[in-house]
Order: sequence, then C-alpha cells, then structure tokens
Amino acid sequence: MTAVVTGSDREVDHEPAEAAPTSTPGADRVATLLGRPMPTDRLRGWVVTVVLTVIGGVIRLQDLGFPTHNGTPIFDEKHYTPQAWQMLRNGFYEDNPGYELTVHPPLGKQLIALGEWIFGYNGWGWRFSAAILGTLMILLIIRIARRLTRSTMLGAIAGVLLICDGVVHLMSRTGMLDIFIAFFILAAFGFLLLDRDQVRNRLATAVREGWVDDSGYGPRIGFRWYRFGCGVSLGLATACKWGGLYWIAAFGLLTVIWDATARRAAGVRHPWLGALWRDLLPGLWALLAIPLLVYLGCWWAWFASETGVDRHLITTWWGPIGPALRSLWTYSGHVLDFHENLVTVPGKQHPWESKPWTWPMGLRPMLYYWDSSTTGCGEATCVSATMLIGTPAMWWLALPMLGWGLWRMVARLDWRYAAVIVAYLAGLLPWFLNLDRQMYFFYMTPTSAFLVLGLVLPLGQILGKAGDGYERRGTGLLVVALYVGLVVANFVWLWPILNGDSITNARWQAELWLPSWR
Repeated sequence: MTAVVTGSDREVDHEPAEAAPTSTPGADRVATLLGRPMPTDRLRGWVVTVVLTVIGGVIRLQDLGFPTHNGTPIFDEKHYTPQAWQMLRNGFYEDNPGYELTVHPPLGKQLIALGEWIFGYNGWGWRFSAAILGTLMILLIIRIARRLTRSTMLGAIAGVLLICDGVVHLMSRTGMLDIFIAFFILAAFGFLLLDRDQVRNRLATAVREGWVDDSGYGPRIGFRWYRFGCGVSLGLATACKWGGLYWIAAFGLLTVIWDATARRAAGVRHPWLGALWRDLLPGLWALLAIPLLVYLGCWWAWFASETGVDRHLITTWWGPIGPALRSLWTYSGHVLDFHENLVTVPGKQHPWESKPWTWPMGLRPMLYYWDSSTTGCGEATCVSATMLIGTPAMWWLALPMLGWGLWRMVARLDWRYAAVIVAYLAGLLPWFLNLDRQMYFFYMTPTSAFLVLGLVLPLGQILGKAGDGYERRGTGLLVVALYVGLVVANFVWLWPILNGDSITNARWQAELWLPSWR
C-alpha cells in the first residue's frame, strides 16, 4: 500500500477508513478521525521489519571490539565504561566521585554494565548494549514510519536510511550514553503515535454510537496505555541523560494539541476546553508524573546503597521529604552546577568542539580514534580512524527538510510533519540557550531518527498516491530509488572511517570532504 503523507485535521485528502461505511450516521466525521487505514500487508510488513533489523544488527555488531587504545576505551568511553564496570562491582551504583564526573543519571551506565557482565571489560563488553539498542532503533523506525505514512515501502526506506546514518551507526558501536537516550526517545515517539490513533478510534466509536456530543466537552477517552508507555519511555530516557526533559515538554505539547484536534474532528462543541478538561490532568500524570517516578526508580541501587556518591549528604527530614530524596536533590544540584559551568575557555577549546548551528548539516564531525602506525592498506604508511560523521546525502538535506516540514506544518496543518519537526527541534533548539557551554556534535544523536522521518515524508510525496497514473508513479519510484541508492553508496564510501579500517593516507584525505572535517 502506498503512502499518503499530506492532509491534516482540517483537510483530509486521503481515502476514508475501511471501518467507516457511508451509511453510518456521522460517517464523514468517522472518516476524518480515522484517516487512511493501516496497510493490510501485516505479514509482509513484519518480514521486511525483521529482515532489515537483522541486516542492521550484523552491520552494527561486526568487529564490535575494535578499535581500542591498546585494550582501553576510546574517546568519551573512558568516562562511562569504567563507571559501568564499577557499578557492576558494587551492585549497579557508583561510589567513587574522585574525578568529579559522576554527572549523569545511572541507567545508561547500568546498561553498559550489562554488556560488561556478559563479555567482560573489553570492547565487546562496553559496546554490546549500545549495539543492541542501536539495532532495535531500526525495528522501531520501520514500524513508526509505516504507521506515520501508512506505507510498508516507506517504512522499509526509513529502516535503510537509519542503517546508513553514520551518526547512529558509530554511536551504536561506542560505549557512550547517547544511543540509549536516542532509543528511548524514539520509543516514546512511537507510543505517542499509537496513542493518537487509539484516541481517534475511541472517538470514532463514540460518533458511530451517537454519544460523542452528550457533553459539550466530548466523551472521556478512558485509560490510555500507549500514553502511559510514552511516559515510561521518557522517564527511561531522562534516566540516561537529562536531555530527555526536552522531549517531555515537546511530546506533552503535541498530545494536548492532538487531543483537541481529535475532539474537533469528532464534532465536539468545545474541543479545546474539552481537551483541557478531559485530557490535561491525565496527560500531566502520564507525561510528567510517570516519567518522574520512573526516573526516581532508576536510582534504586543508589537508594539501597550505603556508599553511593552523596547518598548520605543530607541526614534530616524536610517535612514529608526524607533524607534520601533530599540527598538526591542536592547531588543533582551539584551535577547541574557542573553542566552549567562546563564552559569553553578561550584559547583552550576542545579540538572537536562545535556549536549547535553547525549540527544540522554535520559541519563539524568528531574524531574518536586515530592510529597512523597501522598496516594492511597495501602501502608503507596506513591510517586507521573512526570519525563521527552524519551521512552527507542525508544530513546535508537537514535545512531543506526543516523548511519544507515547517511549511507543511504551518500552511497545510499537516500533523505528520508537525510531529517530526517538533521532535527534531526538541533535540536542537535547547542547546542555543547557553552557547558558552562546551558542546559536541554527538549531542545530535537522538535527533538522527527524526531527520530520517523528516526525509521519508517528502519521499512519500515524491512517490505519489495509489491513484496516480503509471508515468507519475514510475517517475516517483525512480527518484526515490535513486536517492536511497545514493544514501547507501555514501554510507559505503564512509565505511572505512566509521569502522577504523586500515586505509591509505590518500583515501583518508579523500574522505574529508570539507575543511571543517579536518
């Protein structure tokens, strides 16, 4: 089934849902609520999902233990993998603040520790969990894109693009925290889409049965398990890095707007008041209270410890708040102070530091590993390097993607583009608030999946609708196929410097397309 990515809550230019017969009272409202049905090729959809995920997993896991610095971690792995190893020794909490770098919540390091428990303190151990979740992101994005576009083909294209993204590929093969927050944010986005569909299905039932307008505020929706899952995922993301807070705000805003527009499409007399009256309080519980509880729950080992970092910093109660929570609050204040004062010292900048206006196009990538004494390239002098680079065939289209997405979002009220653009900007715009802070390109890891989705939506428009003529469809398919082929070829070209292969100096220079990459 082909994709239709145009349309909005006000203008529906896709075919009516199969579940809304025209003889049913309120059939137009039901069709507007439900939009185009999901593709009927469920088996093929899952076969495509599993096959691409397995391919992506093989690519992520191949030679995972390389490179290392003589058996030790590379780049910022040196912070998190020893901390994870210490957690494994202690019982999943940290007790040594000697380097003053226990500055992130525990979950990401606990996940790294699981890999170290399986394989030991080596490259496979400290990267295995990242590789698994980086692989599962492929599965998630295929299913998410399929639901977003109602197209199995476009879901598959999203999977191929994510496999071929240099940022997600390398971060899936590095023992750092960013791939974990990226996974949980993408999972939360998937739950958000499922919740939107579920709400509209329930309202459609109310329209068919004739009780949707029993109140001017519309009906109660009932418990929303998918929204609950979104809240859990956001809590897990925040328990990896505090950046998850940005998506809590962004997804909370999206769900309120979607609830109101769904009630309007159902014919509710006061849709916005209805969303505030019926949905806001449960939404705050699901997307604010639940993430907070999940976040606190991820500190379970620290709460249970006697020697965790700052565990007994406070020993007195403050009203109903006990010493443990007060200690965590004070400890978190120390962490916040660290981040706020992690500023660039003039003349002492990190060689790979960059600012957020360079990130959408990946203008300042990062060198994670370098060895000029390697052999095996066929010449006397060889180079082995890993560099965090967003595949240019995708990342260099980020600004056009944002421009087109904003236009569709504002001028056409297209909810699909709104969802993707809001999620993407939630990972970018907050970094402009403190430009003095040290910043690095790998902070864009959680936005990579939304870049892919932001490209897949216009690819769906280029592909065309099922009713388009043979020539139109054929041309669209050709353009889409050529673009996907270009992305794959670009990824293959970058492969040596994403994986540390031994290459000649001439090949290394050929990989550095821009002066800012050097």
